[in-house]
Amino acid sequence: MSSSQPFLTSSQISPSKGRRRKSIYTYKQLTLLSHSSTACPLRVIAHIDLDAFYAQCEGVRLGIPEDQPLAVQQWQGLIAINYPARKYGLNRHITITEAKKLCPELIMQHVATWKEGDEKWAYHKDAFAQIATHKVSLDPYRLESRRILACIKETLPAPPLQRVEKASVDEVFLDLSAQIHSIMLERYPEISGPAPYDDPTELLPRPPTTALDWNTDALVDLDEMETEDDDPDWDDIVMLVGSEIVRGVRAAIRERLKYTCSAGIARNKMIAKLGSAHKKPNQQTIVRNRAVQHFLGDFKFTKIRNLGGKLGDDIVAKFATDLVKDLLGVTIEQLKSKLGDDTGSWVYHIIRGEDSSEVNARTQIKSMLSAKSFRPTINSSDQAIRWLRIFVADIYSRLVEEGVLENKRRPKTINLHQKQGAQMRSRQAPIPTGRAIDEALLFDIAKNLLGQVVIDGRAWPCSNLQLSVGGFEDGPTGNRGIGGFLVRGDEAKAMKTSKSDESGFTSPSADAQPAKRRRVDDGTLPSLFTRHNTSLDQSENYSDFADESANIIDGSSSPREAHNDLPNKSIAKSIPVDNDAKGSDAKGSDNAQLQNRDKTVNEDRKPKQVSTELYFCERCSSSLPATEKAEHEDWHFAKDLQVQERTPPDARSLPPSKKTGPGRPAALVSTSKKIEKGQSRLVFGK
Repeated sequence: MSSSQPFLTSSQISPSKGRRRKSIYTYKQLTLLSHSSTACPLRVIAHIDLDAFYAQCEGVRLGIPEDQPLAVQQWQGLIAINYPARKYGLNRHITITEAKKLCPELIMQHVATWKEGDEKWAYHKDAFAQIATHKVSLDPYRLESRRILACIKETLPAPPLQRVEKASVDEVFLDLSAQIHSIMLERYPEISGPAPYDDPTELLPRPPTTALDWNTDALVDLDEMETEDDDPDWDDIVMLVGSEIVRGVRAAIRERLKYTCSAGIARNKMIAKLGSAHKKPNQQTIVRNRAVQHFLGDFKFTKIRNLGGKLGDDIVAKFATDLVKDLLGVTIEQLKSKLGDDTGSWVYHIIRGEDSSEVNARTQIKSMLSAKSFRPTINSSDQAIRWLRIFVADIYSRLVEEGVLENKRRPKTINLHQKQGAQMRSRQAPIPTGRAIDEALLFDIAKNLLGQVVIDGRAWPCSNLQLSVGGFEDGPTGNRGIGGFLVRGDEAKAMKTSKSDESGFTSPSADAQPAKRRRVDDGTLPSLFTRHNTSLDQSENYSDFADESANIIDGSSSPREAHNDLPNKSIAKSIPVDNDAKGSDAKGSDNAQLQNRDKTVNEDRKPKQVSTELYFCERCSSSLPATEKAEHEDWHFAKDLQVQERTPPDARSLPPSKKTGPGRPAALVSTSKKIEKGQSRLVFGK
């Protein structure tokens, strides 16, 4: 049977004019986008860079117009120049005198400084001439950086869609992948459903949009083999959505805090960072996947992160070029042979725009340092201690930013480095974990470390002094104080009432509580061998046994009698006694109580069916049921130990007397050398 429908191949491109070509991306890759996976080709990373940040901070603080040339001064050099001043040819390598000649209208603002002896940084007019007694403070810029970071986080949706990494004081990375995924599912319902045939490797449908409006963004030209006439695919769509998000973030920073910033948007961190510097100031650059090679081709690879310094110089020397496009022709085998397997492989992929580094929500700080080089040198402990106070205040302000007050993170050690001549001395001490970190604690430890350096050897003149903290560890999470487990006030009363209602039992009042029985404690052994047929409190039997033991030693009763009377005396002790009773009333009450006791005892002593087999104890000449033999022997053993404890040490070393006193057990004065069961011979005087 033949079909009337023409056969269509499974190719992405249909021969029919009206059918659209499918995307090159799959449903699985779309799912990876929602997880911000580094392996996803649709991934979108943004890098936001503040324009001339230090200069902007001073301009906003002073209220200077944005077109006014301004530079930030540190001692006799320039560390930041705003863009209006750069039009005059100013850069950070020229002197202040040269800068004034090139731009007479230039405003130079010195950075804030810590003054020797002060506990807070401030702006000083003559700071540039006080290098010997002042120390640079970057705290104003750190504070503004925190405000900008908070603004960015408030503009973006909450985690897990939000992934923000603070790269430096004026740089932030954003992973927009998860947020873009949620937006795409709303805009394009055709990709929100499950994959056809439940196969995640199925290709996505082509985007319905044929023209994209980039809204005046700096768009990098496509590679040689690509043209703008090609219909956009989903990688272009995600870049467009990402550019919208970044534009909103930049607008929020501008509106709320008056700062401008530039941004780069690409598929990974490396390209995004290069893109943010491509068009400045106050612009954003988009590097689409189809434009990566064209974008990187004209770059010097020494501009790429981790390819500067010694590694970059080594590559330039071995391959006689510093351009990415020249290095693209080198095979991976050649790179490995000259740079090593790992380095050669990494360089091969990085110059092709491949970077799998993640955007970390938090970059953990490993250490903090505050230091000062002295010109001229300092020559006394008093001068050094004044600088240590400044160092401590500087470090503590950064610890607060790191979350030490909330116990999120805290350092474990503090280090002091002191340079005298060409010799650097170091001392280290642990930071106590049992108390909160504050300036006073750090200052005391720093002074002690300085004292150790001074005592150990020559410390003056000192040309450099450094204080640092390190060994950061995360604080405990999820803990709560003991107060969190307690219930107080009305809540406790309500819980008590509800429990009473559920059980049908109401707790008696304090007045209705029975009087507590007095417990006798005369230092004797507790009774572990009371009769099993008693129902009295065990603690009462302990006291009764102690009383009976004392009577035996005094000769008031035989061991057998005492043993048999234990339950009776326990019953007697359990009868409450009114200590306030007087005269005959008290005696009558006691007699009634004793009669009740005897009645109870007689009931307990009524004949019962017991074993007819008897056991005769040679030590106390008593007969008792054979079932009580083990218990009786244990009783003798306990009595022997008690007597031994009561015997003075000097008397223990004397030979036992053959004479028996009244009431004294014969076994205790026996001259027999036989050791009883469970006993051992003690030797004294050696």
